[in-house]
Amino acid sequence: MTHKGLLVVISSPSGSGKSTIIRRIISEGDTRYRYSISATTRAMRPGEKDGIDYWFVDEAAFKEMIRRDELAEYEQVHGHLYGTPVRPIEKWLQEGCIVFFDIDVKGAFAIQRRFPDETCMIFIAPPDLETLRQRLVGRGTEASEAVRIRLERVPMEMEMGKAFEFTVINRDLHRSIARVKKIIAGRLAERGAVA
Repeated sequence: MTHKGLLVVISSPSGSGKSTIIRRIISEGDTRYRYSISATTRAMRPGEKDGIDYWFVDEAAFKEMIRRDELAEYEQVHGHLYGTPVRPIEKWLQEGCIVFFDIDVKGAFAIQRRFPDETCMIFIAPPDLETLRQRLVGRGTEASEAVRIRLERVPMEMEMGKAFEFTVINRDLHRSIARVKKIIAGRLAERGAVA
């Protein structure tokens, strides 16, 4: 059964701007927009809030969610578990919502496998690796070891990104946001929903 809703899965290497792009689009206030909050076992960063940025859970609670098949996808990333609760997604699809996901590349393909007709996959690529490194270091939210671990994943993420439907190179934030919105409007039009 297909729905009028759309799952907009946005992935990128850390520091490429996916979270900023998603936040800016959602802040425009379209009442159909929803944000799929992932569960994670990682520690909360300064300024983050439980239930808004992530559902912060311990490893035992996360494994119980897996056992109960409550996650549409889950992955271990940077030494922590991340997963997407499935119930809100199914509800929002029924309601015709546009649901944004900010997840890693492997999780993106898991969402696409579970909801093949409703998923739009957008990869946000950095202009180059040096810009990406500068962004990661510049945001100052992680120790140099954590930045090194994130950078080690970049070749794998860039390779998997080639299989996404769309790639947006984030050289300019405003242009990247406009491009993502145009992709979403095109997919909604294809599915007979109003953009």
